[in-house]
Amino acid sequence: MVKWQIFRNFIGENQIVMNNIKPLDQVSSTGTDAPNHTAKVQNKLATGGSILDRLMDFAASVPDFRRTDKGNIRHRLGDIIMLMIFARASKCVRRAEIIEFGRHNLNRLRSIGLLRNGVPSEPTLCRIENGINDLEMADRMQQFAQKCQRELFDGLGVREIICVDGKAERGTVQENGRNPDIVSAYSFNTGITLATVACQEKSNEIKAVPQLIDKIDITGKVVTADAMSMQKRIIDKIRKKGGDFLIELKANQPSLRYGVEDRLGGVQPVYTYVEGPELGHGRIETRTYRIYDGLEVIADKEKWGGNMTIIEYEADTVRKSTGVRTYEKRLYVSSLAADTPALGAYVRKHWSIESMHWGLDVNLMQDRIKRKAPKAARNLDTIQRIVYSVFSIWKGLRKKRSDKKKGLAELMRHVSMSFTKLLRYLKQK
Repeated sequence: MVKWQIFRNFIGENQIVMNNIKPLDQVSSTGTDAPNHTAKVQNKLATGGSILDRLMDFAASVPDFRRTDKGNIRHRLGDIIMLMIFARASKCVRRAEIIEFGRHNLNRLRSIGLLRNGVPSEPTLCRIENGINDLEMADRMQQFAQKCQRELFDGLGVREIICVDGKAERGTVQENGRNPDIVSAYSFNTGITLATVACQEKSNEIKAVPQLIDKIDITGKVVTADAMSMQKRIIDKIRKKGGDFLIELKANQPSLRYGVEDRLGGVQPVYTYVEGPELGHGRIETRTYRIYDGLEVIADKEKWGGNMTIIEYEADTVRKSTGVRTYEKRLYVSSLAADTPALGAYVRKHWSIESMHWGLDVNLMQDRIKRKAPKAARNLDTIQRIVYSVFSIWKGLRKKRSDKKKGLAELMRHVSMSFTKLLRYLKQK
Protein backbone atom coordinates (compact mmCIF):
# COMPACT_ATOMS: atom_id res chain seq x y z
CA MET A 1 0.00 0.00 0.00
CA VAL A 2 2.84 2.37 0.73
CA LYS A 3 4.44 1.76 -2.67
CA TRP A 4 1.08 2.30 -4.41
CA GLN A 5 0.56 5.63 -2.58
CA ILE A 6 4.04 6.81 -3.59
CA PHE A 7 3.28 5.93 -7.22
CA ARG A 8 -0.03 7.81 -7.15
CA ASN A 9 1.65 10.89 -5.66
CA PHE A 10 4.31 10.77 -8.40
CA ILE A 11 1.67 10.60 -11.16
CA GLY A 12 -0.31 13.42 -9.60
CA GLU A 13 2.68 15.73 -9.40
CA ASN A 14 3.77 15.11 -12.99
CA GLN A 15 0.31 15.18 -14.50
CA ILE A 16 0.32 18.97 -14.17
CA VAL A 17 3.56 19.19 -16.11
CA MET A 18 2.34 16.79 -18.79
CA ASN A 19 -0.88 18.73 -19.28
CA ASN A 20 1.12 21.87 -20.13
CA ILE A 21 3.06 20.13 -22.89
CA LYS A 22 1.53 20.42 -26.37
CA PRO A 23 1.55 17.45 -28.71
CA LEU A 24 4.30 17.63 -31.30
CA ASP A 25 1.88 18.14 -34.19
CA GLN A 26 0.43 21.19 -32.42
CA VAL A 27 3.72 23.00 -32.00
CA SER A 28 4.00 25.82 -34.50
CA SER A 29 7.19 27.22 -35.98
CA THR A 30 7.55 30.75 -37.23
CA GLY A 31 9.81 29.97 -40.16
CA THR A 32 11.68 27.36 -42.05
CA ASP A 33 14.79 28.05 -39.97
CA ALA A 34 13.17 26.87 -36.76
CA PRO A 35 15.32 24.38 -34.79
CA ASN A 36 15.08 20.81 -35.99
CA HIS A 37 15.10 18.43 -33.04
CA THR A 38 15.73 15.42 -35.27
CA ALA A 39 18.80 16.87 -36.97
CA LYS A 40 21.08 14.38 -35.26
CA VAL A 41 19.21 11.48 -36.83
CA GLN A 42 19.28 13.17 -40.23
CA ASN A 43 23.01 13.93 -39.96
CA LYS A 44 23.76 10.28 -39.29
CA LEU A 45 22.12 9.41 -42.58
CA ALA A 46 23.77 12.27 -44.44
CA THR A 47 27.27 10.97 -43.89
CA GLY A 48 26.73 8.03 -46.23
CA GLY A 49 25.49 9.66 -49.41
CA SER A 50 22.50 7.36 -49.84
CA ILE A 51 19.66 7.85 -52.32
CA LEU A 52 17.58 9.23 -49.45
CA ASP A 53 20.19 11.92 -48.77
CA ARG A 54 20.21 12.97 -52.41
CA LEU A 55 16.42 13.20 -52.44
CA MET A 56 16.47 15.33 -49.29
CA ASP A 57 19.07 17.61 -50.85
CA PHE A 58 16.85 18.00 -53.90
CA ALA A 59 13.74 18.76 -51.84
CA ALA A 60 15.62 21.29 -49.72
CA SER A 61 16.98 23.04 -52.84
CA VAL A 62 13.53 23.92 -54.27
CA PRO A 63 12.93 27.66 -53.65
CA ASP A 64 10.15 28.37 -51.18
CA PHE A 65 7.56 30.68 -52.72
CA ARG A 66 5.98 31.45 -49.33
CA ARG A 67 6.74 34.48 -47.14
CA THR A 68 9.08 32.74 -44.75
CA ASP A 69 9.90 35.98 -42.92
CA LYS A 70 6.28 36.55 -41.90
CA GLY A 71 3.36 34.44 -40.89
CA ASN A 72 3.07 31.04 -39.28
CA ILE A 73 4.62 28.42 -41.54
CA ARG A 74 4.09 25.04 -39.93
CA HIS A 75 5.75 22.83 -42.54
CA ARG A 76 9.00 23.17 -44.39
CA LEU A 77 8.61 23.02 -48.16
CA GLY A 78 11.21 20.28 -48.42
CA ASP A 79 9.24 18.12 -45.96
CA ILE A 80 6.09 18.37 -48.06
CA ILE A 81 7.99 17.55 -51.26
CA MET A 82 9.52 14.48 -49.60
CA LEU A 83 6.07 13.40 -48.42
CA MET A 84 4.80 13.61 -52.00
CA ILE A 85 7.78 11.62 -53.30
CA PHE A 86 7.32 8.88 -50.70
CA ALA A 87 3.56 8.72 -51.29
CA ARG A 88 3.87 8.55 -55.09
CA ALA A 89 6.48 5.79 -54.76
CA SER A 90 3.92 3.93 -52.64
CA LYS A 91 1.25 4.33 -55.37
CA CYS A 92 -0.80 7.03 -53.66
CA VAL A 93 -2.62 9.08 -56.30
CA ARG A 94 -5.06 11.56 -54.76
CA ARG A 95 -4.19 14.24 -52.19
CA ALA A 96 -6.34 12.51 -49.58
CA GLU A 97 -4.32 9.33 -50.11
CA ILE A 98 -1.05 11.26 -49.68
CA ILE A 99 -2.28 12.75 -46.41
CA GLU A 100 -3.43 9.37 -45.11
CA PHE A 101 -0.04 7.91 -46.07
CA GLY A 102 1.66 10.64 -44.04
CA ARG A 103 -0.54 10.07 -40.97
CA HIS A 104 -0.02 6.32 -41.09
CA ASN A 105 3.79 6.68 -41.33
CA LEU A 106 4.23 9.85 -39.29
CA ASN A 107 6.54 8.30 -36.69
CA ARG A 108 8.86 6.90 -39.36
CA LEU A 109 8.87 10.23 -41.18
CA ARG A 110 9.79 12.05 -37.97
CA SER A 111 12.60 9.55 -37.37
CA ILE A 112 14.35 10.84 -40.50
CA GLY A 113 13.76 14.48 -39.63
CA LEU A 114 10.53 15.20 -41.51
CA LEU A 115 7.12 16.62 -40.58
CA ARG A 116 7.91 17.45 -36.98
CA ASN A 117 4.73 19.57 -36.89
CA GLY A 118 2.49 16.85 -38.22
CA VAL A 119 0.97 16.16 -41.62
CA PRO A 120 -0.09 19.06 -43.88
CA SER A 121 -3.75 19.44 -44.78
CA GLU A 122 -5.24 18.90 -48.22
CA PRO A 123 -5.57 22.65 -48.92
CA THR A 124 -1.90 23.04 -48.01
CA LEU A 125 -0.92 20.37 -50.54
CA CYS A 126 -3.02 22.14 -53.15
CA ARG A 127 -1.32 25.48 -52.46
CA ILE A 128 2.11 23.86 -52.64
CA GLU A 129 1.40 22.17 -55.97
CA ASN A 130 0.17 25.41 -57.51
CA GLY A 131 2.63 27.72 -55.76
CA ILE A 132 6.01 26.15 -56.52
CA ASN A 133 7.71 27.69 -59.53
CA ASP A 134 7.54 24.80 -62.00
CA LEU A 135 10.57 26.00 -63.99
CA GLU A 136 12.76 26.22 -60.89
CA MET A 137 11.62 22.83 -59.66
CA ALA A 138 12.37 21.27 -63.05
CA ASP A 139 15.84 22.88 -62.93
CA ARG A 140 16.48 21.37 -59.49
CA MET A 141 15.39 17.97 -60.80
CA GLN A 142 17.83 18.41 -63.68
CA GLN A 143 20.69 19.09 -61.25
CA PHE A 144 19.74 16.04 -59.18
CA ALA A 145 19.44 13.82 -62.27
CA GLN A 146 22.64 14.91 -63.97
CA LYS A 147 24.68 14.45 -60.80
CA CYS A 148 23.40 10.89 -60.43
CA GLN A 149 23.84 10.37 -64.17
CA ARG A 150 27.54 11.23 -64.01
CA GLU A 151 28.10 8.86 -61.09
CA LEU A 152 26.33 5.95 -62.78
CA PHE A 153 27.67 6.46 -66.29
CA ASP A 154 31.35 6.87 -65.41
CA GLY A 155 33.16 3.65 -66.15
CA LEU A 156 30.50 2.05 -68.34
CA GLY A 157 32.76 2.41 -71.37
CA VAL A 158 29.93 2.84 -73.87
CA ARG A 159 28.58 5.72 -75.91
CA GLU A 160 25.73 7.48 -74.20
CA ILE A 161 22.32 7.58 -75.88
CA ILE A 162 19.90 10.43 -75.12
CA CYS A 163 16.28 9.75 -76.16
CA VAL A 164 14.01 12.75 -76.76
CA ASP A 165 10.21 12.57 -76.90
CA GLY A 166 7.06 14.27 -75.63
CA LYS A 167 4.28 13.00 -73.37
CA ALA A 168 0.82 14.50 -72.94
CA GLU A 169 -0.52 15.22 -69.43
CA ARG A 170 -3.93 13.69 -70.02
CA GLY A 171 -5.22 14.49 -66.55
CA THR A 172 -5.03 18.24 -67.28
CA VAL A 173 -6.92 20.23 -69.92
CA GLN A 174 -5.80 23.75 -70.82
CA GLU A 175 -7.90 26.72 -71.90
CA ASN A 176 -7.30 25.79 -75.54
CA GLY A 177 -8.87 22.37 -74.88
CA ARG A 178 -5.56 20.50 -75.28
CA ASN A 179 -3.44 18.56 -72.86
CA PRO A 180 -0.10 20.13 -71.93
CA ASP A 181 2.90 18.29 -73.36
CA ILE A 182 6.16 17.58 -71.52
CA VAL A 183 9.21 17.01 -73.72
CA SER A 184 11.96 15.12 -71.94
CA ALA A 185 15.53 13.96 -72.47
CA TYR A 186 15.95 10.40 -71.19
CA SER A 187 19.20 8.52 -70.73
CA PHE A 188 18.93 5.02 -72.18
CA ASN A 189 22.08 3.91 -70.38
CA THR A 190 20.97 4.82 -66.85
CA GLY A 191 17.16 5.11 -67.06
CA ILE A 192 17.15 8.69 -65.71
CA THR A 193 15.16 11.65 -67.05
CA LEU A 194 17.83 14.34 -67.45
CA ALA A 195 15.72 17.41 -68.26
CA THR A 196 12.21 18.47 -69.30
CA VAL A 197 10.56 21.34 -71.17
CA ALA A 198 6.81 22.07 -71.11
CA CYS A 199 4.82 23.16 -74.16
CA GLN A 200 1.15 23.95 -74.63
CA GLU A 201 0.45 21.50 -77.44
CA LYS A 202 2.06 18.68 -79.41
CA SER A 203 3.12 20.81 -82.36
CA ASN A 204 5.18 23.04 -80.08
CA GLU A 205 7.68 20.20 -79.60
CA ILE A 206 9.52 21.65 -82.58
CA LYS A 207 10.33 24.73 -80.47
CA ALA A 208 10.78 22.79 -77.22
CA VAL A 209 13.40 20.31 -78.47
CA PRO A 210 16.10 22.96 -79.16
CA GLN A 211 15.50 24.38 -75.68
CA LEU A 212 15.88 20.88 -74.25
CA ILE A 213 19.13 20.27 -76.12
CA ASP A 214 20.50 23.55 -74.73
CA LYS A 215 19.89 22.23 -71.20
CA ILE A 216 22.08 19.12 -71.52
CA ASP A 217 25.56 18.21 -72.67
CA ILE A 218 25.37 16.07 -75.83
CA THR A 219 29.04 16.23 -76.87
CA GLY A 220 30.05 12.82 -78.17
CA LYS A 221 26.58 11.41 -77.48
CA VAL A 222 23.81 10.12 -79.75
CA VAL A 223 20.43 11.89 -79.67
CA THR A 224 17.44 9.84 -80.85
CA ALA A 225 14.00 11.31 -81.58
CA ASP A 226 10.79 10.77 -83.55
CA ALA A 227 9.87 12.36 -86.88
CA MET A 228 8.67 15.64 -85.38
CA SER A 229 12.29 16.48 -84.52
CA MET A 230 13.37 16.11 -88.17
CA GLN A 231 13.84 19.88 -88.54
CA LYS A 232 16.82 21.81 -89.90
CA ARG A 233 17.05 23.92 -86.74
CA ILE A 234 17.25 20.84 -84.51
CA ILE A 235 19.72 19.02 -86.78
CA ASP A 236 21.99 22.07 -86.92
CA LYS A 237 21.93 22.48 -83.14
CA ILE A 238 22.87 18.83 -82.51
CA ARG A 239 25.75 19.04 -84.99
CA LYS A 240 26.93 22.37 -83.53
CA LYS A 241 27.00 20.97 -79.99
CA GLY A 242 29.15 18.03 -81.06
CA GLY A 243 26.54 15.29 -80.90
CA ASP A 244 25.19 12.74 -83.35
CA PHE A 245 21.56 11.97 -84.08
CA LEU A 246 19.20 9.24 -85.26
CA ILE A 247 15.72 10.52 -86.18
CA GLU A 248 12.76 8.86 -87.85
CA LEU A 249 11.91 10.10 -91.33
CA LYS A 250 8.22 10.57 -92.20
CA ALA A 251 6.01 12.65 -94.50
CA ASN A 252 6.45 15.85 -92.47
CA GLN A 253 9.57 16.23 -94.65
CA PRO A 254 7.95 15.14 -97.94
CA SER A 255 10.75 16.01 -100.38
CA LEU A 256 13.35 14.16 -98.31
CA ARG A 257 11.12 11.22 -97.46
CA TYR A 258 9.80 10.49 -100.95
CA GLY A 259 13.14 11.30 -102.58
CA VAL A 260 14.83 8.68 -100.40
CA GLU A 261 12.10 6.11 -101.12
CA ASP A 262 12.44 6.63 -104.87
CA ARG A 263 16.21 6.09 -104.86
CA LEU A 264 16.50 3.16 -102.43
CA GLY A 265 15.36 0.63 -105.04
CA GLY A 266 18.37 1.26 -107.25
CA VAL A 267 21.04 1.40 -104.54
CA GLN A 268 22.80 -1.44 -102.76
CA PRO A 269 22.98 -1.20 -98.95
CA VAL A 270 26.37 -0.90 -97.25
CA TYR A 271 25.33 -3.89 -95.14
CA THR A 272 22.25 -5.78 -94.03
CA TYR A 273 21.55 -7.80 -90.90
CA VAL A 274 18.63 -9.61 -89.31
CA GLU A 275 17.51 -9.88 -85.68
CA GLY A 276 15.27 -12.70 -84.59
CA PRO A 277 12.93 -14.38 -84.75
CA GLU A 278 12.26 -13.40 -81.15
CA LEU A 279 9.29 -14.26 -78.94
CA GLY A 280 8.01 -11.54 -76.65
CA HIS A 281 4.70 -10.04 -75.56
CA GLY A 282 2.81 -12.78 -77.39
CA ARG A 283 4.49 -11.98 -80.73
CA ILE A 284 7.16 -13.63 -82.85
CA GLU A 285 9.12 -10.81 -84.46
CA THR A 286 11.86 -10.77 -87.08
CA ARG A 287 13.61 -7.45 -87.76
CA THR A 288 15.64 -6.64 -90.87
CA TYR A 289 17.94 -3.60 -91.09
CA ARG A 290 19.45 -2.20 -94.30
CA ILE A 291 22.06 0.54 -93.99
CA TYR A 292 22.60 2.97 -96.91
CA ASP A 293 25.13 5.71 -97.52
CA GLY A 294 23.27 8.99 -97.99
CA LEU A 295 25.71 10.18 -100.67
CA GLU A 296 23.85 8.03 -103.19
CA VAL A 297 20.36 8.63 -101.83
CA ILE A 298 19.94 12.18 -100.47
CA ALA A 299 19.83 14.96 -103.04
CA ASP A 300 19.77 18.07 -100.80
CA LYS A 301 22.59 17.27 -98.38
CA GLU A 302 23.64 20.92 -97.93
CA LYS A 303 20.28 21.75 -96.36
CA TRP A 304 20.89 19.24 -93.57
CA GLY A 305 24.45 20.27 -92.83
CA GLY A 306 26.19 17.34 -94.53
CA ASN A 307 25.81 13.72 -95.46
CA MET A 308 23.47 11.40 -93.56
CA THR A 309 23.11 7.64 -93.27
CA ILE A 310 19.77 5.98 -94.12
CA ILE A 311 18.45 3.08 -92.02
CA GLU A 312 15.62 1.02 -93.47
CA TYR A 313 13.81 -1.00 -90.82
CA GLU A 314 11.40 -3.85 -91.59
CA ALA A 315 9.49 -5.83 -88.98
CA ASP A 316 7.75 -9.14 -89.72
CA THR A 317 5.46 -9.94 -86.78
CA VAL A 318 3.30 -13.01 -86.16
CA ARG A 319 0.73 -12.92 -83.35
CA LYS A 320 1.22 -16.21 -81.50
CA SER A 321 -2.40 -16.61 -80.35
CA THR A 322 -4.07 -15.93 -83.71
CA GLY A 323 -1.33 -16.49 -86.30
CA VAL A 324 -2.05 -13.08 -87.84
CA ARG A 325 0.97 -11.72 -89.71
CA THR A 326 1.80 -8.02 -90.07
CA TYR A 327 4.57 -6.08 -91.82
CA GLU A 328 5.98 -2.70 -90.90
CA LYS A 329 8.59 -0.54 -92.62
CA ARG A 330 10.23 2.63 -91.28
CA LEU A 331 13.00 4.95 -92.39
CA TYR A 332 15.56 6.69 -90.18
CA VAL A 333 18.33 9.18 -90.87
CA SER A 334 21.52 9.48 -88.84
CA SER A 335 24.73 11.49 -88.74
CA LEU A 336 26.61 8.33 -87.73
CA ALA A 337 28.84 6.77 -90.38
CA ALA A 338 27.27 4.14 -92.61
CA ASP A 339 29.82 1.52 -91.54
CA THR A 340 28.88 1.84 -87.85
CA PRO A 341 28.29 -1.73 -86.63
CA ALA A 342 24.67 -2.69 -85.77
CA LEU A 343 23.45 0.84 -86.47
CA GLY A 344 19.84 -0.33 -86.30
CA ALA A 345 20.27 -1.10 -82.59
CA TYR A 346 19.91 2.64 -81.90
CA VAL A 347 16.40 2.41 -83.36
CA ARG A 348 15.32 -0.06 -80.70
CA LYS A 349 17.10 1.84 -77.95
CA HIS A 350 15.01 4.93 -78.71
CA TRP A 351 11.89 2.99 -77.80
CA SER A 352 13.12 2.91 -74.19
CA ILE A 353 11.65 6.39 -73.67
CA GLU A 354 8.28 5.09 -74.83
CA SER A 355 8.64 2.32 -72.26
CA MET A 356 9.39 4.94 -69.61
CA HIS A 357 6.25 6.90 -70.55
CA TRP A 358 4.25 3.69 -70.38
CA GLY A 359 5.69 3.05 -66.92
CA LEU A 360 4.63 6.51 -65.75
CA ASP A 361 1.06 5.77 -66.82
CA VAL A 362 0.80 2.15 -65.69
CA ASN A 363 3.06 1.92 -62.63
CA LEU A 364 2.67 5.48 -61.33
CA MET A 365 -0.86 6.01 -62.74
CA GLN A 366 0.03 9.46 -64.05
CA ASP A 367 -2.97 9.83 -66.35
CA ARG A 368 -5.32 9.21 -63.41
CA ILE A 369 -4.10 12.36 -61.65
CA LYS A 370 -6.47 15.24 -62.39
CA ARG A 371 -5.15 18.77 -62.03
CA LYS A 372 -6.79 21.94 -63.33
CA ALA A 373 -3.66 24.07 -63.53
CA PRO A 374 -0.83 23.17 -65.95
CA LYS A 375 1.62 24.50 -63.34
CA ALA A 376 0.46 21.94 -60.76
CA ALA A 377 0.53 19.19 -63.40
CA ARG A 378 4.11 20.10 -64.33
CA ASN A 379 5.25 20.03 -60.70
CA LEU A 380 3.66 16.63 -60.17
CA ASP A 381 5.23 15.39 -63.40
CA THR A 382 8.63 16.44 -62.04
CA ILE A 383 8.05 14.53 -58.82
CA GLN A 384 6.91 11.43 -60.69
CA ARG A 385 9.94 11.46 -63.00
CA ILE A 386 12.16 11.68 -59.92
CA VAL A 387 10.35 8.67 -58.43
CA TYR A 388 10.81 6.73 -61.66
CA SER A 389 14.48 7.72 -61.83
CA VAL A 390 15.10 6.73 -58.19
CA PHE A 391 14.41 3.08 -58.95
CA SER A 392 16.74 3.24 -61.95
CA ILE A 393 19.42 4.83 -59.76
CA TRP A 394 18.98 2.06 -57.20
CA LYS A 395 19.47 -0.59 -59.89
CA GLY A 396 22.50 1.26 -61.23
CA LEU A 397 24.15 1.30 -57.80
CA ARG A 398 23.58 -2.41 -57.24
CA LYS A 399 26.32 -4.88 -58.06
CA LYS A 400 24.20 -8.03 -58.03
CA ARG A 401 23.03 -9.02 -61.50
CA SER A 402 19.64 -10.13 -60.13
CA ASP A 403 19.05 -6.63 -58.70
CA LYS A 404 19.86 -4.97 -62.03
CA LYS A 405 17.38 -7.20 -63.86
CA LYS A 406 14.44 -6.22 -61.64
CA GLY A 407 11.79 -4.16 -63.40
CA LEU A 408 10.17 -1.00 -62.10
CA ALA A 409 6.81 -2.71 -61.62
CA GLU A 410 8.41 -5.44 -59.50
CA LEU A 411 10.30 -2.93 -57.36
CA MET A 412 7.22 -0.77 -56.82
CA ARG A 413 5.09 -3.73 -55.84
CA HIS A 414 7.71 -4.63 -53.27
CA VAL A 415 8.25 -1.21 -51.70
CA SER A 416 4.58 -0.21 -51.77
CA MET A 417 3.83 -2.99 -49.27
CA SER A 418 5.31 -0.95 -46.43
CA PHE A 419 7.11 2.31 -45.80
CA THR A 420 9.83 0.38 -43.98
CA LYS A 421 10.77 -1.43 -47.19
CA LEU A 422 10.81 1.84 -49.12
CA LEU A 423 13.17 3.44 -46.61
CA ARG A 424 15.39 0.37 -46.69
CA TYR A 425 15.75 0.80 -50.45
CA LEU A 426 16.44 4.52 -50.25
CA LYS A 427 19.05 4.24 -47.49
CA GLN A 428 21.21 1.98 -49.62
CA LYS A 429 24.33 3.42 -51.25
